[in-house]
Amino acid sequence: QVQLVESGGGLVQAGGSLRLSCAASGRTFSSYAMGWFRQAPGKEREFVAAISWSGSGTIYYADSVKGRFTISRDNAKNTVYLQMNSLKPEDTAVYYCAARRSSLLSRNAYQYNDWGQGTQVTVSS
Repeated sequence: QVQLVESGGGLVQAGGSLRLSCAASGRTFSSYAMGWFRQAPGKEREFVAAISWSGSGTIYYADSVKGRFTISRDNAKNTVYLQMNSLKPEDTAVYYCAARRSSLLSRNAYQYNDWGQGTQVTVSS
């Protein structure tokens, strides 16, 4: 089983930036896909971004964040990051890091096996 711990959330004004981190432990991640999802109050959990852990560097983004968010990884630190720029009030949500026991990326939350506890991001207008 993988343990995931997110950090970096907070309150920011519209147009500002935040960087989320997800520290992973417990398993070898060379064949894992990693994803970020978010859930706003009263809404379903939605896909944000995903990255392969291997050297292929394949990345997916949701259309709503493309060009504003950047997902990256540091294999030496077993950490995945989500750099969020040009934040909007509609980005307000709890952000979750997730691990998929597959080298293939997915936008489907049900295909991820392990989840962090989430970190709150609030963007004020």
